[in-house]
Amino acid sequence: MRSGAIRRDVADSANDLDKVTDDPKTGSAGYRPPVLVVGAGPTGLLLTAELQRRGVPCHLIDAQPGPLHWDRATVVHPRSLEIFESLRLAERFLDAGCRQRGVKIHSLGKVIGGMDLSNCGSTYGFNLGLSEEVTESILTGYLRQQGGEVNRSCRLIGLTQHRDGVLAEIERNGDRYQVAAQWVVGCDGIHSPTRELSGIGFEGHDMAKPWAVFDATLEGWTDSFETTFVYFETVPVILTAIPGHRWRVYLRPSSEDSDLVLDAAFTLRRYSPTASFIGVENPRRFHCHTKIATRFRSGAVFLAGDAAHLCSPAEGHGMNCGLQDAFNLAWKLALVYQGAAAPSMLDSYEAERRPVAEMVAQSGDVMERNLTMIDAAERDSRDQGIKAALADPKKRHHEIVAETELNIEYSRSPIVSGDANSYLGPGDRLPGAIPVQVSDRRPRGLHELTQGAGHTLMLLAGPTAHNSVLLDLHAALQKHTIDSPLFEASVQIGHLERPAADLMGIEEITLLAVRPDGYIGLRSDREHLSAFERYRTLLSAGTSDSLSYSPPQIS
Repeated sequence: MRSGAIRRDVADSANDLDKVTDDPKTGSAGYRPPVLVVGAGPTGLLLTAELQRRGVPCHLIDAQPGPLHWDRATVVHPRSLEIFESLRLAERFLDAGCRQRGVKIHSLGKVIGGMDLSNCGSTYGFNLGLSEEVTESILTGYLRQQGGEVNRSCRLIGLTQHRDGVLAEIERNGDRYQVAAQWVVGCDGIHSPTRELSGIGFEGHDMAKPWAVFDATLEGWTDSFETTFVYFETVPVILTAIPGHRWRVYLRPSSEDSDLVLDAAFTLRRYSPTASFIGVENPRRFHCHTKIATRFRSGAVFLAGDAAHLCSPAEGHGMNCGLQDAFNLAWKLALVYQGAAAPSMLDSYEAERRPVAEMVAQSGDVMERNLTMIDAAERDSRDQGIKAALADPKKRHHEIVAETELNIEYSRSPIVSGDANSYLGPGDRLPGAIPVQVSDRRPRGLHELTQGAGHTLMLLAGPTAHNSVLLDLHAALQKHTIDSPLFEASVQIGHLERPAADLMGIEEITLLAVRPDGYIGLRSDREHLSAFERYRTLLSAGTSDSLSYSPPQIS
């Protein structure tokens, strides 16, 4: 623990709260926001903005004196764009970024496979090329719309957990102030003070070989600009498009002091002899790690984003995984803060998000091995395996949904329940491409029926549904949702034609409770009202036994 840091497992709450001092910036006495968020990267910005939107005041701090002018993270995945759509931010991102519609993989001078991302199953059939500082700028604007702000040059130097929450000590420009919060969420990166002060371990390994990156224009380039290019060569290179017909070039340098541009050009000219890098900016080396926090929660302290997990940059999952952490945690904290959900619901954050971090970390390690192979026989085996996987439609689709982060599901979560089939069940993401008829209006995508900040209840009528039964069920459910902060007031009704109904395994009537993060909390094909009551009880009065979760150990 760093010198001067304050940390005790449990302290006398009355004595601790008496210590709360004025915030030197705002002058507010006894500063007590419900949530203190540490770190104003994309994860912290989204989390704070979502909490503010849901009526939960936050204090967001960041150690940096100002926003970053450049950051190496680039790709925004379709799942993140779906999140932004639900916040009415998607158009801002689409206007600022450029679409990457495919992936082309090369080895030994040849193309060995490719992926068309339009088949991913999202309304956004592409990755979006956008430098991370632009993402932060858009999210900062969104935060301000919700009445929030970033308090900069503020370092977390102490944490004391007590019966009523957490007492945090913060240093700002040489002064210190204290915040008494109900919860603290550390979104403060690889060297997270929140994680360290909470005594949470960070286990995994460092990557032996460094990465490097630079931005450039490709002169003499004749291939597509809407594709990500991966080269498994002695000097591995990944080309990712960014706005202005520029490329962000990632590579594994040939040596500690090699010329990064010459390294990348050496690989690229094997495939495109006339291409050359011009207008080079932001060249730098960096080290990467595969690490996961042993816990994502310690009492009233949570971890999200890079503070909770680190992975290879090769697949672009790091920032996107953090955004999903934030979106998952925000609605749960809000419901517990409002008294609408049991505090034990917060256990589901780690239960849902830590397995995702493990999956992403393992995938990244596989990619690292693929990029750094030297042995000729191993390289040939790798290439043949990639060819075979991308030539098989089912395996190729699996790779596409993994690339776009649409393979994430929470079927083992303690807060989902109900019926399932091979297409859609509790814990699955609500698909957007399924057409549904609502009243006499045009067919809409299923995701368009979700609304507001609470759970959306949907009654989906299949080909043999009886309209009178449907309407009676709708009226009964409507009574249960009035004035309930758990659910939106309006219960949606959608009619499915035979092809869509067959895809979802719906013949008569199915009830879905779609969570605020777009995942299915409940699916019920029968005894809908009793299933709904059980689900509502699970959320609002869950017990620690029913929601218990023990984090797995990293071997």
